[in-house]
Amino acid sequence: MSTLSAERVAAVFVEAADTLIDEFDLIEFLHMVTTRASELVGSAAAGLLLVDAGGVLQFMAASDEQSQLLELFQVQAHEGPCQDCFRTGTPITVAELGAAADRWPRFAPRAVEAGFRSVHAFPMRLRREVIGALNLFGTLPAQIDPTDIPVVQALADVATIGVLQERAVRRGEAVSEQLQAALQSRIVIEQAKGAIAQVFGVSVDEAFTILRTYCRRNNLRLGAVALSVVTDPETLTKLRPGP
Repeated sequence: MSTLSAERVAAVFVEAADTLIDEFDLIEFLHMVTTRASELVGSAAAGLLLVDAGGVLQFMAASDEQSQLLELFQVQAHEGPCQDCFRTGTPITVAELGAAADRWPRFAPRAVEAGFRSVHAFPMRLRREVIGALNLFGTLPAQIDPTDIPVVQALADVATIGVLQERAVRRGEAVSEQLQAALQSRIVIEQAKGAIAQVFGVSVDEAFTILRTYCRRNNLRLGAVALSVVTDPETLTKLRPGP
């Protein structure tokens, strides 16, 4: 029997649906998906990779800096749960990462070193099209209840529709164009996070919270504000956190 509250599940899916609006900010949406997926099942962290124009998975979002580093390592090492999940189009579950070195000789030791014991990867798919994977890390073996896995897969499916809706679904255009634009936006956001962290003396995770809070409070797009931070230092004065 699922351990998830029906009210909590409903609230997460309502939030996801509310995000799919005309002013759709893909990076903000994907970060929300990773954060809510992690919170929903009590995993320690979550990350999300999407395929680019060349068919290579690229990091797009994570619930925190630690999971971001692991996802980037997956991309660089060309191995890991998201890689396998994307290739097969099926969920990947490893209850004990300490015993997965034969499967992922580079990724598994790195994940264990970071304090994680288990991992669950969910394909981001629409029918037969797989465009990426959502990864959940646990600090305990087999941290996700098996009956909760379909709920997380459903959230990954909703996220896939969010990615595809603008061009691939509505006009049949190449998904790679949208993903490439989002990838470029993410790079600018990473630069802005670094600038905010340095100027305000906070962690990178806290810097991202400052950036997102300002965008939400002023109804501005994350990528646009990040670009302003990078190109116009005066923008930082507007983001300065209160006492």
